[in-house]
Amino acid sequence: MNERHPQIKSVRARETIQVSLSDGRVFEGQRNTPLREFFRLAYGNTENPPVAAIVQEELRELAWPVGNDVTVEPVFLADSDGMRIYCRSLSFLLIVATHELFPKVSLFIDYSVPHGGYFCRIEGRDLFTSEELAKIKERMRAMVAKDLPIERLRLSVEEAAKNFLARKETGKVNLLRNLTEDHIHLYSLNGFLDYFYGYMVPSTRYLKTFTLEPFSDGFILRFPRRENTTRLLPSQRFTALREVFSEYGKWLNVVRVRDVSSLNEAVRSRRIEEVILVSEALHERRIAEIATVLADRHDEDHRIVFIAGPSSSGKTTFSKRLAVQLLANGIHPYPLAMDEYFLPRNQLMQEGEEIDFDSFAALDLPFFEEQLRDLLHGKEVKFPHYDFKSGKRVAGPTIKLRPDQLLIVEGIHGLNPHLLEGFPREMIYRIFVSALTQLNLDRHNRIPTTDTRLIRRIVRDAVYRGYDAEGTLAMWENVRCGEKQNIFPYQEQADVMFNSALVYELAILKPLVEPLLLQVRRTRLRIEAERLLAFLGWFEAYPIGNIPGNSILREFVGGSTLRNFTPEM
Repeated sequence: MNERHPQIKSVRARETIQVSLSDGRVFEGQRNTPLREFFRLAYGNTENPPVAAIVQEELRELAWPVGNDVTVEPVFLADSDGMRIYCRSLSFLLIVATHELFPKVSLFIDYSVPHGGYFCRIEGRDLFTSEELAKIKERMRAMVAKDLPIERLRLSVEEAAKNFLARKETGKVNLLRNLTEDHIHLYSLNGFLDYFYGYMVPSTRYLKTFTLEPFSDGFILRFPRRENTTRLLPSQRFTALREVFSEYGKWLNVVRVRDVSSLNEAVRSRRIEEVILVSEALHERRIAEIATVLADRHDEDHRIVFIAGPSSSGKTTFSKRLAVQLLANGIHPYPLAMDEYFLPRNQLMQEGEEIDFDSFAALDLPFFEEQLRDLLHGKEVKFPHYDFKSGKRVAGPTIKLRPDQLLIVEGIHGLNPHLLEGFPREMIYRIFVSALTQLNLDRHNRIPTTDTRLIRRIVRDAVYRGYDAEGTLAMWENVRCGEKQNIFPYQEQADVMFNSALVYELAILKPLVEPLLLQVRRTRLRIEAERLLAFLGWFEAYPIGNIPGNSILREFVGGSTLRNFTPEM
């Protein structure tokens, strides 16, 4: 007995470990028991199951063996990380089932669709028939029912390259040239090995909610959204969005860059300068086409253009480049921001809640419509200016539209069909701007369009606003919520879509954003930063110097020749 500290005594080491959950519950089990076993007991068959966990500030898969006492914060399917893990794992299930039934087919997971899903296409044969898609779906469901393990394996780079070369996946083989380590982790399902730049669920039993639907020149892998993890949303029309992705696919063919490995090869061979010039020329041609349409329809009944799009889509630079093209067509644009029409703060205040400036109800719509009517009837109008410090509208400039002027209105609600309901539909021309990249890591690893915009915003916030990456990441979830409510539901209302993505941009953004992401410290945000760093690690970097001064990318990295450009009134 220790006389100085009688409460301390020598004991044998426990053969068990304890897992403490963030809700206060504690579970005990044998050392090296996989985390999923604790979660099965703790959460049962919930509709929103944990699919990963944060352990000692690190994101862990549920297959992770628990070797010591730990405190665990579950990552649920309805979390952003959780849904990414689900969709990634579901993609793997599709890849394996397709390979088992049609081993000679090359499957490409191309881009996200609005209602929860990925557009997929195949090479090596004609389109899948409805009957063949039904067989693939049946195979996937059988694999789910068998609860097959999805295992993470460590292989040498040479072993991994042989695996991909045997399947003629040269994109993955070429990507391995960027690895600085001598090994890589692949995932295995039913004997099929593949690479993914993120974690997986531990087995197929988690992948219950999905379907396959034929669509256009491919098919759609449907999955639930975070808002309801057990139900698929009804299919939605996305004709215009499909056309934009089809156009971008053609642009990728023009510049001969189909995936990250071919972009890296362009950087290494210095062909990247051609890629940059041609990509910018394609942007300019598309903007010129839109300006020509506006000029051709311009008369006293067609003088309003709305421009809307999500955060970091490049709306500001697009608007200015469009203005230049309109001037070349003899049309003088007059810019107007819908933000000037917010209601006074005292009318927006709600006790205990922050003001939601993204809400459609935050706008003084009657006043906005009244001023537009007066303008179109040749009256002189004194525009408001919203002072965010005081929360009040003050007097802005006075304007009377000349016959050669066109009103260009920028705001997140520009596509909302309830905006200007009393105006004839044909009077208004609506433009949707977003960065809809179709450049993926390889045929199976998508680069989400949202990630491209987030990286743009992190760089821009650091260059122009003095925000660190942690601050930008912290507000991003709220930004995305506003976009989902106020922009994306109405994107098909647009008369035209402009894709602001540039095939080469992540090679430019990589060296600018990596130091910022490495400074993130808060656990959840650091995990997100590490996810972004993981896929950026596959890109060859390229310096900023050769980017044209009027490029949309300059809006984020600095040095834009259009930053202070305003059309002469």
